[in-house]
Amino acid sequence: MKKILYVILDGVGDRPIAALGGRTPLSAARTPHLDRLAREGRLGLVQTVGPDIAPESDVAVMAMLGYDPHTYHAGRGPLEALGADMAFDDGDLALRGNFTALGKGRRIVDRRAGRNLTSEETTALADAVNTQVRLTSSPAEFTVRATVGYRCAVVFYPKEGRLSAAITNTDPAYARIGGLGVAKAVAGSEVEECRPLDDSAEAWVAAELVNEFTRKSREVMDGHEVNARRRAAGGLAANGILLRDAGDHLPQVPRMAERFGVRLACVVEMPVERGIARSLGMDVVEIPPGRGYRTWAETALRSIDAYDGMYLHLKGPDEFGHDGDYEGKRTSIERIDADFFGPLLDAAPGNWIWAVTADHATPCEPRAHTA
Repeated sequence: MKKILYVILDGVGDRPIAALGGRTPLSAARTPHLDRLAREGRLGLVQTVGPDIAPESDVAVMAMLGYDPHTYHAGRGPLEALGADMAFDDGDLALRGNFTALGKGRRIVDRRAGRNLTSEETTALADAVNTQVRLTSSPAEFTVRATVGYRCAVVFYPKEGRLSAAITNTDPAYARIGGLGVAKAVAGSEVEECRPLDDSAEAWVAAELVNEFTRKSREVMDGHEVNARRRAAGGLAANGILLRDAGDHLPQVPRMAERFGVRLACVVEMPVERGIARSLGMDVVEIPPGRGYRTWAETALRSIDAYDGMYLHLKGPDEFGHDGDYEGKRTSIERIDADFFGPLLDAAPGNWIWAVTADHATPCEPRAHTA
């Protein structure tokens, strides 16, 4: 049987940039190995989710793996929790979070606190919030789990009844349309109040808990020694958590082996992608943090014989798109081509089925996912 290699280059799509001679970072990059795949394969244009939808990664990845998010999606929060090994049951409330730098009032200085938070810093901040914040608006407990960089997941556990995910985000860069998380064309600059989207008691209580958590966690983090050190060094304090994409149950999805008759394993970086893979019945092949793309290629070559194929999700280009760094994005693409695709193409048998695509575009000019 032929082996399948399915590679998603996160956010690689872009728009023409004047400083690159009217080219995108992908077209400006030196990519001999991707060029070879393009010459020998077939090219096409994929509209990931639908017209005029700038999808979040979880929505886009579900769609690119063959699962219509309008049918199977249950919110990003539970997938983040699953990928971060957090306890979560139906009726709990899970959300994706960003450690963020807040200024006076509700003003957001930087949504990612400078994008230079270490895992030690975020773990210390999460531990402080977990141990020092007590919620009183309703009988409930919570857990914050620092994951990768500025990212975290938050799960609320009601002591009685259940909570509803029918609430709005506090993160002003993202909205919920038809139950799906989408990037706003113009992001707000202040932390938003969480509001219920229906009149159920479960939604009202959930919104109250989120707002109380947002307020009290800021009070704890603002004076934390981690932020005292960051301020003293001239950096941004990570003194808030922006929450989005609530979910109150895990998606009910058929396993990929049942749906498509193939058994895939995956190599992924982010908790949400790990959560998606687990929910679809994929094995997650671990790579130690911080390893380069050559290690990813070696891992795929070493692991693929035990499966029908591999799904690999490379985050690099997306982060430079969010930062508006077109040179960094071009360099990231060139490194992926040289260190990942180069070794794979040199060593792979000639009968592999290759698919290389993106989950969404993250153009450098808007610094956000676009439609």
